[in-house]
Amino acid sequence: MRHSGLIQKSTLLLFSALLILGGCARKTVTRIDPGKQVDLSGRWNDTDSKLTANEMVKEVLGRPWLGNFVKSKGKQPVVIVGIISNKTDEYIQPETFINDIQRELINSGLVRIVQNSVLREAIRKERGDQQQFASQETAKKFGKELGADFMMFGTIINTPDQEGKRKLNVYQVDLTLADMETNELVWSGQKINKKYITN
Repeated sequence: MRHSGLIQKSTLLLFSALLILGGCARKTVTRIDPGKQVDLSGRWNDTDSKLTANEMVKEVLGRPWLGNFVKSKGKQPVVIVGIISNKTDEYIQPETFINDIQRELINSGLVRIVQNSVLREAIRKERGDQQQFASQETAKKFGKELGADFMMFGTIINTPDQEGKRKLNVYQVDLTLADMETNELVWSGQKINKKYITN
């Protein structure tokens, strides 16, 4: 009985010591360059989003539709980036990818970009408020919005493959560009990212 009591006390002391040591363990945070590529899990991340947006925008702007439009209309096309659906089994924020695409398109200087439907409503609400509360000289008028000539939309899908401790994550991004007036698809692009993960 005495031996059993000593074991229980020793176990309790050991458990208490582990709790105390666990509580003393410190989390460390290290700041890194935002441009540095970091892959912890092998899932879709900010690097995939930026690289894919960069490559796909270069491709779409290098295709004949752009030159054809400028030649026939004598102006830069206006593009809206519509819905890009996440059809993967992961939690991916399509808005981040959409923002990366918009940034690349704007910075190219070759096209003009207009807001998507959600943010457009917020702008219209503000414009409506200006009619009532801003001075006549500074209030922005209705009916002056740029109409989009083309809409970009697409999907992100994944096809993971795993055996034992080896895993392959394959992400396929399909984007298309449609003429807003005719519904004609003027460009279709695809980018595949493969990530091989071993434990």
